[in-house]
Amino acid sequence: MRVLLTGVGTRGDVQPVVALAVEMRRRGHDVRLCVPPNFIDWVGGLGFTATPIGIAMRPPSGAAAAQASMPTPEQVRALVEHLVRDQFDATASAAEGCDVIVAGGAHQYAARSVAERRGIPAVVAVYAPVALPSPDHAPGGVTGGDAESNLRRWQDESRSWNERLVERLNANRERLGLGPLSDVLSHVLGKAPWLAADSVLGPLPATPGQEVTQTGAWLLADQAPLVPELEAFLAAGEPPVYVGFGSMPVDQQSGRMVIEAVRAAGRRVVLSQGWAELGLVDDASDCIAIGDVNQQALFPRVAAVVHHGGAGTTTTAARAGVPQVIVPMFSDQPYWASRVRALGIGMSVARGALSAESLLAALRGALEHGVAARAGAIAGAVAVDGTAVAAELLERAAA
Repeated sequence: MRVLLTGVGTRGDVQPVVALAVEMRRRGHDVRLCVPPNFIDWVGGLGFTATPIGIAMRPPSGAAAAQASMPTPEQVRALVEHLVRDQFDATASAAEGCDVIVAGGAHQYAARSVAERRGIPAVVAVYAPVALPSPDHAPGGVTGGDAESNLRRWQDESRSWNERLVERLNANRERLGLGPLSDVLSHVLGKAPWLAADSVLGPLPATPGQEVTQTGAWLLADQAPLVPELEAFLAAGEPPVYVGFGSMPVDQQSGRMVIEAVRAAGRRVVLSQGWAELGLVDDASDCIAIGDVNQQALFPRVAAVVHHGGAGTTTTAARAGVPQVIVPMFSDQPYWASRVRALGIGMSVARGALSAESLLAALRGALEHGVAARAGAIAGAVAVDGTAVAAELLERAAA
């Protein structure tokens, strides 16, 4: 079977697709990838040849960041038009000769249209339950509320998608010889999307009008060793607190506040610099700054994980059985913060309320014995076979 796997966005959007690619290749299938240009070298190191799609999502740093300005509405419209056309071009080219397309993430505008044109099946997989229209939650990761108001907000969300995208999608569908759409969101997701999230951490909501298959999270196994400097730091004292915000645009002052809070809790700090390139505030021996790291190897050796609430980091921390403190910023991150609180395996601090004091209070709560015990108990319930489940579904469909 020849499979096209496509992922657009940041590392958290792309890595699950790469995890499924590894599993499909292990089973002997021919795998093609579409990933943003800043991930081409990374997937090449894993032995894949990929077609670039979209733009590099990593923001500028240093002087470039200081000079960057917010785009105008006209620039945003031009960028969206370019991204939609690019998705159609890249996906159509890479899908030549393929038997199926799997698209990771909700902003996959071209995958199902290209599959329709080629007469092959396609499935879109989302990474959080709140990406699915449901009476159980509102768009944007907001949980709670009554079913009627949630559904009204999803209707508003659907209209917003149409206002931004329906003309652009229809123009590109016309290039493929396909008829026009009237509802972008329902087309993008289809009637049978997949939910690539763990059922304990992110249970399947009610999805009227859709038959959703929950595969479990798509996790990429990491065998990379920790660098000697980090190993030495871990061995030099009690388990530290990991702090990292991944690809989020966190300012240096926020990084300073987090370090202050962890120190006030009497803990050492492992600071992941991330795309924001966070730095240490001094040269004290209780902090170490690191670049990309094998979280699967590191998290079981820390006392707690402070992070932004991405689906991948939340799942990895849960698998490690370590308490979490989430500072959610946008997208599905508020949802994961709410799930961590509901399961009793951590705490959260709203981005707008972030301070050394608020984070210290949350960290102290997360480090309580009962929270740590629940985190340890949950760890064994988090499934690790999401890619295998997805691969089997693809193989059954092909058979």
